[in-house]
Amino acid sequence: MQTELKSSNQAGVVAMISLSSWVERIGVTACTVWRWRKRGWLKVTNICGRLYLSAEAIREFNERAERGEFAQEHKAPARKPTET
Repeated sequence: MQTELKSSNQAGVVAMISLSSWVERIGVTACTVWRWRKRGWLKVTNICGRLYLSAEAIREFNERAERGEFAQEHKAPARKPTET
């Protein structure tokens, strides 16, 4: 399997990339991607027990992220006052 992802070839077969390769490429943790999958934000394909992403799934995820569908208000943790 090539690490370069192309949308499709002449035969109409959709290119796939392993989920683990994509995680490394974008620089997030496996736990983060697990949450994205659980929330339905990322559509994966299971092939013989390994998870893959199609070019279409990546494109859809990126478009939704750019539109701000996944945006949430940043919640900074409250700090306890320090005793001196």
